[in-house]
Amino acid sequence: MPRRRLLSILATAGVAVAGAAAAIIPMTASDAAEACVAAYSSSAAYTANQRASYNGHNWTAKWWTQGETPSTGGSGVWSDNGACGGGTTPPPAGAGSGCNYPNWVAGQFYATGSIVRYTNGQYYRASHENPGYDPVISTWYWSPYTCTGGGGTTTAPPTGGSSGFPVSEAQFQQMFPNRIPFYSYAGLLDAIKKFPAFTTTGSDTVKKQEAAAFLANVNHESGGLVYVEEINQANWPHYCDRNQPYGCPAGQSAYHGRGPIQLSWNFNYKAAGDALGIDLLNNPDRVKNESSVAYQTAIWYWMTQRGPGTMTPHDAMVNGRGFGETIRSINGSLECNGGNPAQVQSRVDAYNRFAAILGVSPGGNLSC
Repeated sequence: MPRRRLLSILATAGVAVAGAAAAIIPMTASDAAEACVAAYSSSAAYTANQRASYNGHNWTAKWWTQGETPSTGGSGVWSDNGACGGGTTPPPAGAGSGCNYPNWVAGQFYATGSIVRYTNGQYYRASHENPGYDPVISTWYWSPYTCTGGGGTTTAPPTGGSSGFPVSEAQFQQMFPNRIPFYSYAGLLDAIKKFPAFTTTGSDTVKKQEAAAFLANVNHESGGLVYVEEINQANWPHYCDRNQPYGCPAGQSAYHGRGPIQLSWNFNYKAAGDALGIDLLNNPDRVKNESSVAYQTAIWYWMTQRGPGTMTPHDAMVNGRGFGETIRSINGSLECNGGNPAQVQSRVDAYNRFAAILGVSPGGNLSC
């Protein structure tokens, strides 16, 4: 007998047996179609794992969607859960209107125009698409939304820290999600106390721009507040300038890069220590062992040193010279004027990202 015909006969027999079994096995409650959930509303927004019923089937959204009728086609956002019975539950009163918007979910993609209900009970509309940034923290990506039907006018809580530093702890954490515990927010606030003009000069916009610029350079120098010491240990012995009268009392290799802006060279440890009232020439490891001291050295450089540039990074930001000038003052001899465009762009990208988190325009003159 040909193989194809044999398989056909076996398949037919299998169907017959299955049919007979179905005829004699009574249906249990678990075999019945599940009840239909709330009916789909074209004007409602659905987030991941939210369900709706449509055309006698229940459906589950795989990600955020609004206005796409449940089907197995389209963008593929809907998953068909099968037929449902017992009638369709009407959508909740006011669905698609008033204040019936989904709860905000961290880490979930939101398209421009998406409206969410935040944990504080207020509503926010996405001004720009984003991967689930916090509406209260990321005020460039989200705007307060006025909704009728019980929500009232919403107002975003104020941003910034209680110390006057224009970056809140939540924003700081969003900027540096992988930071090590050594680089604490509390350590940064403690260090700021020694520099009253840091991020307090000029308009609110300028203050936020300076904070974003400082943190963007810190991000680049420390790998996102991950590294405390210079990685390449082969370079460590190179930072002792024996021409200085005070020499290198802590050792030939003791003055390598440490801290958020990688303080290097014996003369910089001496100058920073003198300014801060800390003996860093003889005790350079305090920069890697004390969070506040580490941040203090970074802010000291930011506020007082010109490096290869023509002005301090602080002066560059408060006088409208732009972020690019801060790069020049920190590492301009190696990166600017075409020296290393990729490194410059890395700093610029971080600055743009941090400025967006703070809800402020980055301004001009971003590169060098």
